[in-house]
Amino acid sequence: MGVANDERRELCDLFEQVGPDAPTLCGEWRTRDLAVHLVLRERRPDALAGKFVKALAERGDKVEQELREKPWPELVGTVREGAPKWNPLSIGAVDAAVNSAEFFVHHEDVRRAQAGWQARPSDPEREEALWKSLSRMAKIFYGRSPVGVVLRRPDGTEIAAKRGPRTVRFSGEPSELLLHAFGRKQVTIETEGNDADVLAVEDLRRSL
Repeated sequence: MGVANDERRELCDLFEQVGPDAPTLCGEWRTRDLAVHLVLRERRPDALAGKFVKALAERGDKVEQELREKPWPELVGTVREGAPKWNPLSIGAVDAAVNSAEFFVHHEDVRRAQAGWQARPSDPEREEALWKSLSRMAKIFYGRSPVGVVLRRPDGTEIAAKRGPRTVRFSGEPSELLLHAFGRKQVTIETEGNDADVLAVEDLRRSL
């Protein structure tokens, strides 16, 4: 099925388990907010644009409210269905390239907001897919860093996310490094570098 499909399915299963009002790592969002975001992203880009284009704001708010009022099982079912055929995200290769990271991160946003969470066992297919995603996006996430940033996976392979006069190195599984790149604090990684430099990187607004 692929990492994107697996993470989508497992996230939807978790949605059904925890309900619409469970916490997430997405700021003040609850699980219903996250589910609405995912549906807007894949099915109503016109409504999502209302957050950035004033002329579309009213329409976007209306569509978002309609989604919020849907019964929870129906809303989760819409997320589970995935993108409609007119959306490029419905194409397997595009889905894998874009949604592997998206759905992994949001799956963990729900998992790690629950008490007693633990990192999942490493899965080679998932880690490789997420490393590819991280390789494409690392310079975007860390581009504003005032110091150099290097990401290292357990086999020693590295990504130079930002070059600078001094370097902070984050080491861990690709899945953990990806979560860090997205600005999540609940991660299992090792950090090397001057304390002030590390703090400067941690204070960056990294999430897309």
